[in-house]
Amino acid sequence: MDGSEQSLKALEWAIVEAKLRSAELTIVTTWSYPIMAGTPGDIVPEDSFKEVCERIQAEAVQTAADAGLTATGRIVRGSAVTVLLEAAESASLLVVGSRGRGGFTGLLMGSVSNQLVHHAACPVLVVRSKRAPQPQG
Repeated sequence: MDGSEQSLKALEWAIVEAKLRSAELTIVTTWSYPIMAGTPGDIVPEDSFKEVCERIQAEAVQTAADAGLTATGRIVRGSAVTVLLEAAESASLLVVGSRGRGGFTGLLMGSVSNQLVHHAACPVLVVRSKRAPQPQG
């Protein structure tokens, strides 16, 4: 969950899937220092990245609660691919958006989701739709 439109759509799907499966929902947000943060000479405090992640997490957990689902959040510093592959080791399903906050917007599927599809230890659902699924029953 990175706060992007695609990650919000993925969260909607994950909530529906968790309800259908009577499964636990864990929302993972990762962060690392960008290659270029600000202008040369700027010092960007580590806390500012973590604070953004905490806000994103709080909103995501609240979205799940509003949908009647209890979710836990995890904020992990590290590469999104590495952190999500580790999370997939104990997951029954990994739900991600097709595009996140990275560049290369012309790609059909982002580099993170592409790596997850090929290397995750569990099934991966890559959300590209603009609509969330409707719960059955």
